[in-house]
Amino acid sequence: MMSRLLSALGALLVLASGCASPRPPATASAPTPQRQQLTVLYVADLHAQMRAHPELFWRDGKERIEMAGGFARVAAAIQQIRAERGGDVLVLDAGDTIQGSGAAALTEGGALIEPLNALGLDGAVPGNWEVVYGPAVLRQRARELKHPLFAANLRDAASGERLFPPYLVKEVGGVKVAVVGFTDPDVPRRQPPGYSKGLRYDGPEALPELVREVREREGAQVVLLMSHVGLAKAVGIAARVSGVDAHLSSDTHERTYVPIEQAGSWVVEPGAFGSFLGRLDLWLEDGKVVDRRWELIELTASRFPEDPEMARLVDAALAPYDEQLSSPVGHTDVTLARYAVVENPLDNVLADAIRAAGGTEIGLSNGFRFGTPLLPGPVREADLWNFFPITNKLKTGKVSGRQLRAFWEQELENVFAKDPEKRFGGWLPRPSGMTVRFRSEAPKGQRLLSLEVAGEPVVDERLYTVTACEREGDSPDMLCRIPGVQDPRVLDVDAHEAVRRFLAGKPRLSASLEGRAVGEDLPAVLRTQQVQP
Repeated sequence: MMSRLLSALGALLVLASGCASPRPPATASAPTPQRQQLTVLYVADLHAQMRAHPELFWRDGKERIEMAGGFARVAAAIQQIRAERGGDVLVLDAGDTIQGSGAAALTEGGALIEPLNALGLDGAVPGNWEVVYGPAVLRQRARELKHPLFAANLRDAASGERLFPPYLVKEVGGVKVAVVGFTDPDVPRRQPPGYSKGLRYDGPEALPELVREVREREGAQVVLLMSHVGLAKAVGIAARVSGVDAHLSSDTHERTYVPIEQAGSWVVEPGAFGSFLGRLDLWLEDGKVVDRRWELIELTASRFPEDPEMARLVDAALAPYDEQLSSPVGHTDVTLARYAVVENPLDNVLADAIRAAGGTEIGLSNGFRFGTPLLPGPVREADLWNFFPITNKLKTGKVSGRQLRAFWEQELENVFAKDPEKRFGGWLPRPSGMTVRFRSEAPKGQRLLSLEVAGEPVVDERLYTVTACEREGDSPDMLCRIPGVQDPRVLDVDAHEAVRRFLAGKPRLSASLEGRAVGEDLPAVLRTQQVQP
């Protein structure tokens, strides 16, 4: 009986084993890719604005003025994001930092060193104005800073050696990042030539090889290009230099709220004067960038407090110059602002003052981008430095109508050239005693529609008297980039003194545009030169 039961049980087991599906062999589950985050913060074109100031904001057709910026507010924002990210943040400065204010000029940038060192920057690219005090001072300031300067194309003219390393390599939060630096190669022509005497500026030809070098030899997982050439040129470079995850632009003070995508890279620019902080977040898996986010942070008083320790350092740095720079030189009943490519009320005042000081038919002021809004009230010495931060002497001369036409056609090309590589310098020069009408989209040499002096059309053969600024290193017959000027004469008056004298006469200042320069195919107020690809 027992033997028959065991036989039946064995048969059942054989049957069961024959009907069951074989169990698949055990396999290890695929590892989940490790996701890493890199946070990059950067400022640009601080122009030595160490204290908070009124700032004009515009977006979506709306404008407002708020108190913003200042190193103490920049420091507070950086500290807040560092805390959020557990310290894993790369903080950069894209140049034009130690020039642009009275205290900076009076100390050749020295007043900024201690506050800059306290910001905890990881590196900086020198801008076109970093040479304003000469190469020797630039080298000295670089030695005093705790963070390195880097630029691939800035060299000593005699030896050919780079002044600074071409790039910065750093590990941040387990991510190895390289930042290649590139500064404006037009500096010897764009600034008074004497500023950069003894220096050599190369073009962008070496950038592709440097990008490959940091990828292959340095092992960078993320490659950034930080340039000081302006947004339009940065977009052009991004189209030609592959392998860059993001291009951090500066120089033109553009406010990039939405990144410009070019050849798989993002191009961004973070405004100016410490009123903004750019934040770029990159996410990586298996060492590759898989996601990214950009934010242009407005550093307004309503959003960010000031860091007390940085505020103390700034006050200490500025204290020796506060009395001198707070001295009043005049008064304005209206808000004077500069943020416009073609014409603006602040530069109308400056051009009028220059023309009055020279006693000429025409006055010309540079197309500077410096200067935060000047609110109704006293005009101080500090304000003169903020909107005209160099004290070159004024210069007069006689210029033919034909020369004036050639000058304006070239300046219009500098500002509105279709090819970004042909854009040059700042915004349009500011005229007084003259009106200019043009079409920005017309071909080079064909943009001028009309040119008038004192309400009369310019005559090619006639000579006109002009006042502008002397530029250190220019030939004697050069006046505001106009060559071959007749009877050139350097005055014993600079632009600051011209404004002092002009305001002493208590002129009626206007916050309105006067039609001195009009682009018939442009909006009434053009605030950007941004070129979308």
